[in-house]
Amino acid sequence: MSKVEIVPAHLAVKAMRDNGYKNAAYAVAELMDNSIQAGARHVELLCIQKTDFVEQRSRQRIDRIAVLDNGRGMNKEVLRMALQFGNGTNLDPKQQTNMGKFGMGLPASSVSQARRVDVYSWQKGISSTLHTFLDIPQIEKGTLDQVPEPVPTEIPKEWLGWSKEFGESGTLVVWSQIDRCIWRTGKAIIENSEQIIGRMYRKFLVDQKVQIRLACIESESLTYTIDKMARPNDPLYLMSGTSTPSPYDEQPMFEPYPDVSTYETNLPIRIGNQTHQVSVRCSMAKKSAREGGTAGSRDYGTHAAKNVGVSVVRAGRELELDPAWAPASDPRNRWWGVEVEFPPALDEIFGVTNNKQNARNFAETATLNIGDLLKEGKTISALKDEMLDDGDPHGHLLEVAHLVKSNIKQMRDLIDVQLKNQRSRETRHDVNGLLAEKEATEKTRQRQAEGKHGVSDADEIKPQEERKSDIAETLTQQGLSEADANDLAVNAVNDSLKYIFAEASLDSPAFFSVQPRGGTLILTLNTLHPAYSRLVDVLERDRTNQTTENLQERLNNALDGLKLLLMAWARYEDEQDSVRRENAQDARVDWGRIARRFLDRND
Repeated sequence: MSKVEIVPAHLAVKAMRDNGYKNAAYAVAELMDNSIQAGARHVELLCIQKTDFVEQRSRQRIDRIAVLDNGRGMNKEVLRMALQFGNGTNLDPKQQTNMGKFGMGLPASSVSQARRVDVYSWQKGISSTLHTFLDIPQIEKGTLDQVPEPVPTEIPKEWLGWSKEFGESGTLVVWSQIDRCIWRTGKAIIENSEQIIGRMYRKFLVDQKVQIRLACIESESLTYTIDKMARPNDPLYLMSGTSTPSPYDEQPMFEPYPDVSTYETNLPIRIGNQTHQVSVRCSMAKKSAREGGTAGSRDYGTHAAKNVGVSVVRAGRELELDPAWAPASDPRNRWWGVEVEFPPALDEIFGVTNNKQNARNFAETATLNIGDLLKEGKTISALKDEMLDDGDPHGHLLEVAHLVKSNIKQMRDLIDVQLKNQRSRETRHDVNGLLAEKEATEKTRQRQAEGKHGVSDADEIKPQEERKSDIAETLTQQGLSEADANDLAVNAVNDSLKYIFAEASLDSPAFFSVQPRGGTLILTLNTLHPAYSRLVDVLERDRTNQTTENLQERLNNALDGLKLLLMAWARYEDEQDSVRRENAQDARVDWGRIARRFLDRND
């Protein structure tokens, strides 16, 4: 009886070609994973392009792609195994502590881009080189049904000339008959891969554990059109010596959030009798990087726009920059960074795919509405236990997701405040921008002359520099940049202003706070309070190019907001007992008396 294969080899390989690599850069990364895991200190991506003539016009196109390393190399048995789908040296769970695991990387990534892959490997100088290959046309014809036994060979001389690092041991993987690479030239491959590769291996690059050379070579002229070393691309922007444009190439553009001592949180996940740590790190743009109103359109702002999302890191290597947590269309999201790092032992919990391009389960937790799940006083811990009892693996990731979402919200709120303060900076410098503050100051001086004194008045006799420092320090704590805080402090003291307005996301149900500092009263509007969006933001935003209809709509919204605010006070009075209601009524009358004085321009 003839043997019937469960899946014919030619159909299996055809399916493997559609294994979902996002692009050539992610496929190349599989080869680089193998290189780094083999102890390579130097890895090269070599893109060989040649000139074709179509209708008497020359055209550049990719001819071959190679990854060369100076790692340990492979013997005959391991080399043959490396080209088998689903086989490898890291299938034992006890050995799964590094980047490799699934035994799919080299063959799967290669056939996703090319119809032939040749592998050369040596362990005792290049004279010991062994060679084997996979050839899709031969597999489709049925003439190749197993990985050819590696045989001694010489490395083609062209590669010896193009490379700068042939070590005593190493491996060279060459893709040819490239038919599925979306980038048609070597230059395009490197330009599009540089940022991704720099981001994936940033930890290895910044620690100088590996160097990655990127080269594009013209096969006819043997000239280099590109020859550079990959630089780290850090989405947290906490590293120095990165690919970020000047001035943040040699200095961090972000700072740890909320501070250096607490920006990293380790959360334990227990599987069986072992506990594994998940590290969550957060960062936020320095105020200096966002000043000026045009930061987003500067080179470094454009760079940050390409690094939006949560960086998911496994064994020191980034799997992906997960966009599920933040839309790139919102410009605020380029100014914060979050990194979640976990060990390979948690692959199943995170849902790591066999091509190591994403963590499916973790991405799905981004869509969980944790607030709705935490009803009736239920804690995160109780919800986690409930989900695990139901067999839901997302329960293990609940605390991680909750921390990530909370930190993103806090950073976005703070960025929002900074944006609003930047937006109003121009108004503050306008000669008419402080009319209300000046008018209120004049009314206050009248009350002081009548013998009415406040707590803040005592600090008016302090030296001016001390007053400016006290005011600026408080405003900086509220989220203003140092430049804005100093400007406001100088204006207030020099012009003898009694009132200063700031905006911040306050952890309070109050609409605003009042702080006496440096002889002034700092009124901080709570941007998280609905009254802010209904009364203040609706009037401040989009001041230019407004139609009459839009302006009328905004005014109506603001009027409705004011009515609702007054009705809320009315209900507050109505709900009090007789004593508290009388005190509230007295406060309303007293406040109204002062408000009438401040608002009356005939006074």
